[in-house]
Amino acid sequence: MGRKVHPIGFRLKAIRDWNTRWFAEGNRYRNLLHEDFAIRRLIRNELPSAGISRIDIERFPNQVQVTVWTSKPGIVIGRKGATVKGLRGHLRDLTEKSVKLEVEEISDPDLDARLVAENIAQQLERRISHGRAMKRAVGQAMRQGAEGIRIEAAGRLSGSEMARTEKVWDGQVPRNTIRADLDFGQAEAVTTFGQIGVKVWIYKGEVLPQKQAATDVYISE
Repeated sequence: MGRKVHPIGFRLKAIRDWNTRWFAEGNRYRNLLHEDFAIRRLIRNELPSAGISRIDIERFPNQVQVTVWTSKPGIVIGRKGATVKGLRGHLRDLTEKSVKLEVEEISDPDLDARLVAENIAQQLERRISHGRAMKRAVGQAMRQGAEGIRIEAAGRLSGSEMARTEKVWDGQVPRNTIRADLDFGQAEAVTTFGQIGVKVWIYKGEVLPQKQAATDVYISE
């Protein structure tokens, strides 16, 4: 069995930061961790068609700040802010704390691995050919400026009797390079033949350390 490392966790504190930022000890850590899972589950269940990529959670004394990254901010906000107000109320009841909810827009959904994986999964549920859906996603990502993309679909593809894995890629996808800005996402399609898993890697270039400007050095005469 291969030793698999999550592409995002592999790059933490090198070029990426945590999606959840807080500190706790003992039983409080366990309770807050399960609360984070409940917050993300609630938001995704309330807004299944909002194109949510990730949810950042940051905690302060008696306050929880939640940032929702979405490709469709209009659906999250709702008419005159009704949807976001209702969602904030549900989160307040869940956490029993003051909740600050912010909505950030994703300008290029074709370069977001989670959204690309969900889009392919939705097409598979509508009985669109997996090869066609994967090749279309690869072409759109490369046209939007990606330096590389890799897509894997596994399961009973096209209703085959035996599960298999198919891969489509274009460009370069350096999965073992820490400085590589590699976005990763996965989704599942529930079909009549069973579940089909979709994994997407999108390479956007290298993140190089910034050079510090040289300061004037005083030399005594």
